Amino acid sequence: MMKFPEVWDLTSIFKGGSKSEQFKQFVQETDELLITLERKLVQQISLDQLETFIHNVQEYMQRAREASAFISCLTAQDVKDQEARLWLGKVTEQNTQIQNIWGTIENFLVELTEEEWKAFISRPSLVGIAFNLEERRQQSKEKLSSLEEKLAAQLAIDGYHAWGNVYNSAVGRMHIPFEENGVEKQLSPGQLQNRMNSSDRLIRERAFKASEIAWEKEAELFAQTLNHLAGFRLNLYKARGWDRVLKEPLAINRMKEETLQMMWETITENKPKLYKFMERKAKLLGMKKLAMHDVSAPLPVEGDTTILYVDACQLIIEHFRAFSPKLATFTEGALRDGWVEAEDRAGKRPGGFCTTFPISKQSRIFMTYDGTMANVATLAHELGHAYHGYCLRELDPLAQRYAMNVAETASTLAETIIAEALVKEAANEDVKLSLLENKISRSLAFFMNIHARFLFETRFYEARKEKVLSVSELNTMMEKAQREAYGNQLSSYSPTFWASKLHFHITGVPFYNFPYTFGYLFSLGIYKKALVTGSSFEQDYIALLQDTASMTVEELAEKHLKVDLTNKAFWQEAIDLVLTDIDEFMTLTENRC
Repeated sequence: MMKFPEVWDLTSIFKGGSKSEQFKQFVQETDELLITLERKLVQQISLDQLETFIHNVQEYMQRAREASAFISCLTAQDVKDQEARLWLGKVTEQNTQIQNIWGTIENFLVELTEEEWKAFISRPSLVGIAFNLEERRQQSKEKLSSLEEKLAAQLAIDGYHAWGNVYNSAVGRMHIPFEENGVEKQLSPGQLQNRMNSSDRLIRERAFKASEIAWEKEAELFAQTLNHLAGFRLNLYKARGWDRVLKEPLAINRMKEETLQMMWETITENKPKLYKFMERKAKLLGMKKLAMHDVSAPLPVEGDTTILYVDACQLIIEHFRAFSPKLATFTEGALRDGWVEAEDRAGKRPGGFCTTFPISKQSRIFMTYDGTMANVATLAHELGHAYHGYCLRELDPLAQRYAMNVAETASTLAETIIAEALVKEAANEDVKLSLLENKISRSLAFFMNIHARFLFETRFYEARKEKVLSVSELNTMMEKAQREAYGNQLSSYSPTFWASKLHFHITGVPFYNFPYTFGYLFSLGIYKKALVTGSSFEQDYIALLQDTASMTVEELAEKHLKVDLTNKAFWQEAIDLVLTDIDEFMTLTENRC
């Protein structure tokens, strides 16, 4: 049997970890390259020079991404790695320099007449990034002057981004007491989260209570970090003359507000059909209503066992191959070559992610695997991200910078492939029921949990325009959003979720929520087309992924799926796939309550 290491290999990227001399030299070289380019940009330049500088800054952007990815891996695998944390400041500075260089280049682009502009982006070396340059040119017109934007970016290093680092450091030092088999352990937030996926409700309940207590203890600090992060963003928006908090996240996701509204409206219209599933699941678990910690809980059915990591890898490869041989071959290589950090141990940060090393043309996946079906889904999800990056690896750097909503498309499609295959191949009705429940519960996360995050963050930013919010106010706002998103169908909620969810405190991307739901439903649309098209869809899928950073999502959907995302029909057809699963679940469980 092929071996699949549970601890990743970073030595093929940089040898020596956070003390790596190779990495140190790489960062220093990037420093020198950026300084040289900045000096050249202060002078009057020709269009030929501008073309060269655009290619230069793309190269340096890739170098900064390579360094950032390496540090992300180091700080995730060991939250106590102080050397790695010290590197964060340097790489943040480099990213700020690159942002400022782009600002200067964008000023040159804005100054071109329409005739000059059309001729410029028609140059052979720029055709592949014409969309991206047009996007930057237009966005630059809506920002502050170059000097003001540079100052804001510089101040963000020790302000905006620093608050994000404070949050990460505080979470990294958290050790939550939890008793198992008569022994009190000190668990990381990520390990405790896995306990909340246990099939034993008493364990889930104790883990949930321990989590709420732990986050409440840190709530005063995290209220400060969250308020300051939002305050920085809002003040910058105000200076730019932006009055809508969704302006930036929608622009980042290359998405119309009409598309976002239609997605949520269609989901909300269909929620009553999901409530029936929730009621049935509660009965199967022996309770009147699900609590927050029961929503993703597995059903107590025979044959629902843990899955060894090596078996999970084999399972994913096998089912990927039935959908896309190229995806399967890629996945086998990634798992074999140590691209995944999955070991269940203390000292790791919570959650999971996939990060791309654009120069090395590799990715690394981080998670904590303990054998649940949710872990298998996470592994498939992150492998989907890695494949997306692999498909774009030879394109111009700007044409690789896809937005978060389409980034979640490849990952959630990978999850769907596994979930669909497992349900169809279930050994017996009990196993099928368990897998079907897990599949439907994933949709609840996208339709309800993510919706609660979106509602909370939208309302929080509007309220933050007026004042700093207290812990009590944040707790109340969070619970209200959860009650609305879940249709008041739960017996308990998680008021401290605003503190425990890393996504609210990330400085790189505002509104780290709705893109997940978009990606999920968009991936269902792709999956549906794949079923109709058959094996020939593999190349169509790769072509779609390769376009994800070179057009708006509406254009992407029109070109590759022939659908209108501002129309309800697409969203309803995607949701109908979920409703079909719910119908089957209700039939299978009719005589089990």
